Amino acid sequence: MITTRQLIAQARAREAAMSRVDELMAAASGTAHDVDGQVEATVDARGKLLRLWLAPSAVNLGEQLAPRVVEVARAAMREATQDAYNRVALLLGEDMTYMIEQMTGMPAPARAEDDDPGMTVEEFQRLRAERLGAAPSEAAPAAPAAPAASNVEDEDAYWESFDPASLRSDR
Repeated sequence: MITTRQLIAQARAREAAMSRVDELMAAASGTAHDVDGQVEATVDARGKLLRLWLAPSAVNLGEQLAPRVVEVARAAMREATQDAYNRVALLLGEDMTYMIEQMTGMPAPARAEDDDPGMTVEEFQRLRAERLGAAPSEAAPAAPAAPAASNVEDEDAYWESFDPASLRSDR
């Protein structure tokens, strides 16, 4: 049975966590670029344009440049929104984050029906094996194997720089 003191402690912990949401939103950003690599934009979770880069060849786009910039900025905004929700979910949990989505009327982009579902486990393991320098026949082992001694440092460096906010859940 939960005591009154425990309930009060939980409420205070939630209140402290909620006070950090604004800080997390301010730290979130997203970057996107067009297929040709002529336009790149970075925005924060509130939609503020932080960086716009145009390749010298972008001038050849003529009247298509403005719509391309808007399209890339919208894609960057979706990434920034997702980054913000991922950060908030790490702090508050999935249920509270989903409640925030419902209250704001702005669902996480990863919940969109047309969202890319991501990669399969097999593709992830193949790419991991390639990154670690494994032979193609070792790309999808039946059971995870321990990395070779020479790759342990690479594996450690990878996980030290890994940002869990980059993971995409069902959000």
